[in-house]
Amino acid sequence: MTFRTRLLAGFGVVVLVPLAVFGLGIRREMSGRVSAEYERSVGALAAVIRADIARQSDGIAARLAALKSALANDNRFRAAAVQGGDRAYVLDYAGDAMRLTGLDMLQVLDDEGHVVSSGHFRNEYDRAAPIPPPGGPALVRASTAEGDFLAFVRSDSLRLPARRFTLVGGMRVDSSFLARLARDRELTVSVVLPGDTALPQLTGEVVANVTVPYVASAGAQPLPAGIIVTQSESLLAALRRNVNTWFAVAVLVSALLAVLIAGWLSTRFSRPMTEMERRVVMGDLARQVNHDIKNGLGPLRNVFRHFTQVAEKEPANLPKVFTERQGTVESSIGYLETLAANYARLYPQVNEQPTDINAVVREALRHAPGPENVELETGLLDHLPPVRVDALALRRVIQNLLGNAVDSLDGKPGTVTIATERGPDGTIRLLVSDTGRGMSKAEVDRAFDDFYTTKKGGTGLGLSIVRRLVLDAHGTLRVESHPGKGSKFIVELPSA
Repeated sequence: MTFRTRLLAGFGVVVLVPLAVFGLGIRREMSGRVSAEYERSVGALAAVIRADIARQSDGIAARLAALKSALANDNRFRAAAVQGGDRAYVLDYAGDAMRLTGLDMLQVLDDEGHVVSSGHFRNEYDRAAPIPPPGGPALVRASTAEGDFLAFVRSDSLRLPARRFTLVGGMRVDSSFLARLARDRELTVSVVLPGDTALPQLTGEVVANVTVPYVASAGAQPLPAGIIVTQSESLLAALRRNVNTWFAVAVLVSALLAVLIAGWLSTRFSRPMTEMERRVVMGDLARQVNHDIKNGLGPLRNVFRHFTQVAEKEPANLPKVFTERQGTVESSIGYLETLAANYARLYPQVNEQPTDINAVVREALRHAPGPENVELETGLLDHLPPVRVDALALRRVIQNLLGNAVDSLDGKPGTVTIATERGPDGTIRLLVSDTGRGMSKAEVDRAFDDFYTTKKGGTGLGLSIVRRLVLDAHGTLRVESHPGKGSKFIVELPSA
């Protein structure tokens, strides 16, 4: 990931996260305010419905009071009802009065609760009728020739000579009655009677419940019924959807603007930083090339020092020594040529093939003799299966580990051991150990970091290169070390 990409991603996160938090907070606040305002509106409508129900009750009571006064002054009705004459006038009285008062239901009952006159059903006389409790509205079942209907009623009473009469009047509870109560299309008014189980009309949230007594039949005790006000949730859901839609649009537009601004700013800032990054990378590459070339030049330096010593002390043996060391010179030159070819492509081309690990170890040891104070020991296990690895990369691993082991002796006499063995799960192990100064736990934790070194004048790339080459070969690398007790590097490679 380039610096520009990282800067763009970081700036985007810094802008978008607070924007999202702010937007979610605004959305939550707006949704809460919309819900609260809607609830206040519905509450106000429910209060209006309660007031309408109370006015309906008071209106019926006022009509019954007027009828009561007229009935007390009607000598003809009094004479017929008390003395038993003019029965037709009594039977027709409630019908005429009901039409004049605008009621849908009207009954005149005697002191035993029997119908004396019925306005909504003339032939109901002498039948026992349900009597609502006095002092307030109630729901009763009223009969007609076509069937029963539910009525919202009030009752009143009057006393004529020697007899007491009860007036029961009210309005039919039908869809028109309920529609007059519901002042808003989002509200629904329903009647729930005792014993109702299936209530398909209650599809919303109950916001008001006006309890009224219900008398099912003559002699029955009043039971609580309810005039229920419910609100539809569709409007609130629509309001919330609108809020969510506009919130999403605002967030998307803001995010797009934030990304565009972040891209512009990252371009402005990343140009100088990209140049600096390029210089850092080139510096790292230069240090790695320098380290690898030193590994290739080391054997050549030792050979030519040997030639110089032989030329000074035993000139006659120089041709023989040259012949003996010619292979080392050609091998080192070939190693450097291969490095040059690989670095010309910026990254070495991996040529994995079955390789004899012991042969590569012997080749590396033959062309890289250590200082005279270092005792080099080997423990190569015979008949090991080949490993699938690039031979040049494996040689670089071995030379780097050997060079690191020799450097850990700090010029003092010591032993460096290189060995091979079988590892777990079919792997092959390469072990390079020394009797040098060792490393602390903190040094072990950073041993394979780029540019980390404890040696004076070191580049800090040797073990980092080893780690990269081992990982490229699908192997593993670890180190065991203790201060003053030396170190052991363990390379595990998959067998071919």
